[in-house]
Amino acid sequence: MTKIQGKKIFITGGAGFIGSTLVGELIDDNEITVFDNFNRDSLKDKPYRQHKNLSIVQGDVLDYDAVAGAMAGTNVVVHCAAIAGIDTVIVKPVRTMRVNMVGSANVLEAASQQDNIDRVVCFSTSEVFGSHAFQSHETSNTVIGQVGEARWTYAVSKLAEEHLAIAYHQERDLPTVVVRPFNVYGPGQVGTGALRTFIMRAIKDETIEIHGDGTQIRAWCYVDDMVEGVLLSLAHPKAIGESFNIGNARAVVTICGLANTVVRVLNSKSKLLYTRKDYADVELRVPSVIKARELLGFEAKVDLEEGICHAAEFYRKQMG
Repeated sequence: MTKIQGKKIFITGGAGFIGSTLVGELIDDNEITVFDNFNRDSLKDKPYRQHKNLSIVQGDVLDYDAVAGAMAGTNVVVHCAAIAGIDTVIVKPVRTMRVNMVGSANVLEAASQQDNIDRVVCFSTSEVFGSHAFQSHETSNTVIGQVGEARWTYAVSKLAEEHLAIAYHQERDLPTVVVRPFNVYGPGQVGTGALRTFIMRAIKDETIEIHGDGTQIRAWCYVDDMVEGVLLSLAHPKAIGESFNIGNARAVVTICGLANTVVRVLNSKSKLLYTRKDYADVELRVPSVIKARELLGFEAKVDLEEGICHAAEFYRKQMG
């Protein structure tokens, strides 16, 4: 992993899946403040929850004063906080857009008022490429689905965050970077991610439910690879003012193929059940990571079957 040392780091959503994993890579050599509403809490399961270098602030990114106060004296900001997960987004599209747009505006404005900011990394999403995206580059057109389809409220809110982050760099010289995660999974994942759900059900030999016909194609990125992409974005001088796809273009599989791989790798007795899909879905999403490779030296290292085994080991321990 890329080393970052001697920084004061402020992580919104630091109790979440990726944020809490990032904390683990940074905590020994830096002072970290996690700012989170703890709606989801992966940090509670981490061995470094009580680390002497860790400060925890429970707060909401919609509260500008709280964000600015907790951020005071920070060198580095990582903005992971968001409403995410298709089930949550569909049920609460208004809150999704408010948190992802207004919350991001608060974080960027607060960062711009700091005296010694070295870097601000904002998390976007591969959802900005719409329902069909094959080997999408950072300069590929972003495509959002029809207005009124709740699925796309998440994508459009994160796209607004991207534009705002780059605007702060261009207009106010804030050293911003945008990362676009592509289907991240692994130990500590919370919520309703497909691969987490498949693994959890396979461990218990329970039926695995597939929405639609299972022909949807994804590229799956193990969380350690995602974190390395973030660390490179924090450290590399060429990252400032840029956006990067972070994913694993080798780990490409249909949803049906993914479920069958999980069952086979974990030697599970789970059966597959195909069910109706009542929302817009992504049919094809595979990133190009050429830019991240050439500018940052990023390369995903963990292949799909290895990642499934690591995640399953974690969840088995959790279940005792």
